[in-house]
Amino acid sequence: MAVVGFEIKLPHGIRRIVLDVLKPHTPRLTDLALMISQDERVDGVNISLKEVDQNTESITVTLEGNNIKFESIKEILQEAGAVIHSIDQVVAGKVLIEEVTLQPENS
Repeated sequence: MAVVGFEIKLPHGIRRIVLDVLKPHTPRLTDLALMISQDERVDGVNISLKEVDQNTESITVTLEGNNIKFESIKEILQEAGAVIHSIDQVVAGKVLIEEVTLQPENS
């Protein structure tokens, strides 16, 4: 017997995502943050400037929310002329779990 219409739904989905992004100088970081924050699933945006060259800016974009849709964020960034280099962190589930750094033994 096949189950029709079965879909796995996470109660909270993606809660945090950290992206390494390359963007042109325009739009400004403030404007890009406001563009991203318009997404109804995004509760907060943090954009940090890492490097600037003649034509582009390398930035880290950190988003927190409830059930963030990566494709929606990707579209917003593409409309701004930005390119995602990598997804550096993803947190999903009921709670935000912070990364733990373990000390090596005998240190």
